[in-house]
Amino acid sequence: MFRSNNIVARIFERQIRTPRPATSVHFARQFYENLVPSYTIYDVECPDHSFRKFTDDGLYLISFSRNHQELIVYRPSWLSFSCKGQDCDNHYLSVGAKRFESFFTELYCMSLASSNELICKDFFLYMERNQVGLFATSTAQIHDAPATGGAVKGVPSIEMITFHLIRLEDGVILDEKVFHNDFINLAHNTGVFLYDDLLAIVSLRYQTIHILQIRDHGNLVDVRAIGAFCREDDELFLNSNSQFMVASDRNNQHESPVNHVENTMHDNLVIPDNSFLTGIKQRLLSFIFQGIWNEEKDQSLKIQCLKKKFYIHFQDYADLMIWKVQFLDRHHLLIKFGSVDGVLSRNADHHPAFFAIYSMEAAEFVAFYQNYAEELYFLFEQFEDHFHAPSKSSLNVNFISSHSNNIHTREQLRCIKNKSSSFSQFVKKALGSLPFPCQSRSPSPYFDQSLFRFDEKLISATDRHRQSTDHPIKFILRRQPKILKFKIKPGPERGSGIGGAKKISSFLFHPILPLAISVQQTSFLQQSVVNIHFRR
Repeated sequence: MFRSNNIVARIFERQIRTPRPATSVHFARQFYENLVPSYTIYDVECPDHSFRKFTDDGLYLISFSRNHQELIVYRPSWLSFSCKGQDCDNHYLSVGAKRFESFFTELYCMSLASSNELICKDFFLYMERNQVGLFATSTAQIHDAPATGGAVKGVPSIEMITFHLIRLEDGVILDEKVFHNDFINLAHNTGVFLYDDLLAIVSLRYQTIHILQIRDHGNLVDVRAIGAFCREDDELFLNSNSQFMVASDRNNQHESPVNHVENTMHDNLVIPDNSFLTGIKQRLLSFIFQGIWNEEKDQSLKIQCLKKKFYIHFQDYADLMIWKVQFLDRHHLLIKFGSVDGVLSRNADHHPAFFAIYSMEAAEFVAFYQNYAEELYFLFEQFEDHFHAPSKSSLNVNFISSHSNNIHTREQLRCIKNKSSSFSQFVKKALGSLPFPCQSRSPSPYFDQSLFRFDEKLISATDRHRQSTDHPIKFILRRQPKILKFKIKPGPERGSGIGGAKKISSFLFHPILPLAISVQQTSFLQQSVVNIHFRR
């Protein structure tokens, strides 16, 4: 731990002291207590774009045009200027230095969506190892689309959803993956999860988990589809078995002419498309059945237990839908199941939900929990970082604060738990965020709870729009003397001047540099107010 808050003294102390084992990165991150974005340029002259985020390595700033047709990629640079005199810190910046181009260099602007498509502005995933980005474009939703071809009734349809794999260095489209007449929840990366080079895409309309691999040369390769079938040869086995059954029925017809009328009636029976459970649903029901069966040793008690816990709820289990999916590692998926009513509901917490862990290699479930299970909560409380499944190639992401690695975040959770009137409701609310959206948290050191304290109602590492206020957001030092280090104020310097207007703010923090962008929007302003916060 540094003994001085002076940056020169800290640099000298770094030369003569060696940090404890496995703490060198934490030791270095403490320098951010002195390197803060303490200066703000208000209402910067910038293009009217929708700014998405910085990549996790800080090399690129992703933005989209307002008509959601074009992708614009910037390279963050650093403001350079000169001044005459000794007290340069108090000199005003020139007009040219207050422009957006002084901080960011446009690499390219490319058309990504066709005439009837729009870029999904809330969706973007980044693969740091290859410096490629995954973007999505889609046509408009059809809310009353008929459920045909095995589609789930009540889920809207999108005529075409296209995923674009783009090399961010030069904007070259490496590969594309198209889904027709499907529905994938792209808001805040909810329906897509990236783990190293593996990609999981959840088709809500057809209840299928598509596993793809991003190869080093930039191809999207289909690995498997988990839904109707769980193994690669399941469909082949069922088709060959059905052909054998048809051939056997025909042989029986020739051998038994007496039963000709009976067999004709059997052939004329109409079997609905969804008469059989899907492969993943059958495995889920089997796992639930086996779990209840193994609870009791006595045979008669087993039957009673199955009646109370399984058969009476059989239809509820059979009607469960896949809501969200995330990787826990390369071989296991965390799947959230729920009713069809809650799959697109904004208040999904009011609907019953279940969590299951699925092994892709064994094609079977290994755990099943209700959304208020205390056992799952205690695992989540102690090992939250494992539920985020960070990429091995990204160093910054591994130091995002959570209640399993940060004492201050753990203390906040304990206070919320103590104030809760019902522990089961607290557990249900805590587990409601699972599975976590992929790459939804900023790795900026200014969100490190061991370094700074701030109001998480106004700003946090989570990638979400926030209710904006005219008061600046304060970042206070955690260590003694616990002083105010810097402020972040979105919107105009003197306030918006629009009384009663609802103001929404979003914040983009660079993962390494003392640089941040705040964007404030109101229903009365056509163009957003963009501020740049940096260390001068």
